[in-house]
Amino acid sequence: MYRVDSEVGVLREVILHRPGLELKRLTPGNKDRLLFDDVLWVARAQEEHDRFAALLRDRGVTVYLFGELLRTTLEIPEAHKYVLDRIFDDRVYGPLAIDALRNCFDAMDPDTLTDHLVGGITKREVLDRIPEPRSIAFHVLDPDDFVLEPLPNHLYTRDTSAWLYGGVSINSMRKKARMRETVHYEAVYRWHPYFAGAGYAVWSAGAVNGPATTEGGDMLVLGDGAVLIGLSERTTPQGVERLARQLFAGGEVDRIVALRMPQARAFMHLDTVLTMVDPETFTQYAGLGMLPAYTIRPGDTEKELDLVDHPPEDMHRAIADALGLPAIRVLTPVQDVHAAEREQWDDGCNTLAIAPGVVVTYERTVTTNRFLRRNGIEVLDIPGGELGRGRGGPRCMSCPVLRDAA
Repeated sequence: MYRVDSEVGVLREVILHRPGLELKRLTPGNKDRLLFDDVLWVARAQEEHDRFAALLRDRGVTVYLFGELLRTTLEIPEAHKYVLDRIFDDRVYGPLAIDALRNCFDAMDPDTLTDHLVGGITKREVLDRIPEPRSIAFHVLDPDDFVLEPLPNHLYTRDTSAWLYGGVSINSMRKKARMRETVHYEAVYRWHPYFAGAGYAVWSAGAVNGPATTEGGDMLVLGDGAVLIGLSERTTPQGVERLARQLFAGGEVDRIVALRMPQARAFMHLDTVLTMVDPETFTQYAGLGMLPAYTIRPGDTEKELDLVDHPPEDMHRAIADALGLPAIRVLTPVQDVHAAEREQWDDGCNTLAIAPGVVVTYERTVTTNRFLRRNGIEVLDIPGGELGRGRGGPRCMSCPVLRDAA
């Protein structure tokens, strides 16, 4: 039975995605479109990711690699058809190329298919497999143009699906570069033997939500039926409303605190500036400040929600109330504004708790790590010289599917 009852309880099982072909496709010319700020040294990024996975395994965490989950899923005919049906759309590829491209992908073995669904495929690589389709849309492509773009953000498994208590939110993604990820997760959760028939709820069913987007980096499971959500550049108010109605109808969540965040890349997700490290403690980026907050509860009918506004100065009080605490402890290292901004850029606040008071961080966030240790938090740091250049830390790179209550 999969469920996640807190942010900081003992972590039992998690999904990671080992970097591969998709990161080798990043170039200075396409990195911005693909939502990366830099081009990573892939071999070193893989070594660092292997260290991350090994640390979790050494601590007793079962690690599922997403590429392996997807490959196994694609061996199931219904899942194979589902994924390709949703990718090969004649509105994207043109009616004259669609059959040839679909046949090209249908002919791939599961390993090759998985590699190209995640890593993308160029016109040149397609022509190594099939004759050129008699298609204007295909003909005008240059040989090294992508027919199917890579998905380097699959590295950040937290965002596309997020487990909240006894169910999963399969998320509709805000940015075009990540939208195809949702199709992969829809298939894995529906057909993979680990998940098919496992008896969990689906709070959000993926692409059907369209522009009402939510992303897992904005969702924190506070525990005891409470959820904290960031209204960020990626998670919309209408997405939160739709998710809230599903969660409340499921009966496991009865309160949500939403924080209205600055709409900026530097504050991409809530977990880039605020994460939980023990049942009463958060680490917060100094430059975040205090944000307007909203407490959302079930309304008088299933079509209504009860909403309470909190001014920015009451942000921490609203979170404490949701936790049933008189106050929360907030850890923010004392450092000058430039140092604070550098550490936030290096994901100093993006901690992954694997047990109460035990967190995984990047070793490069030296000041934050030292400050957490001085305040009684056990810090397990991992190398992130390359992984950190992707603007995502240990929490971003992990999707817990089984975690204890705190």
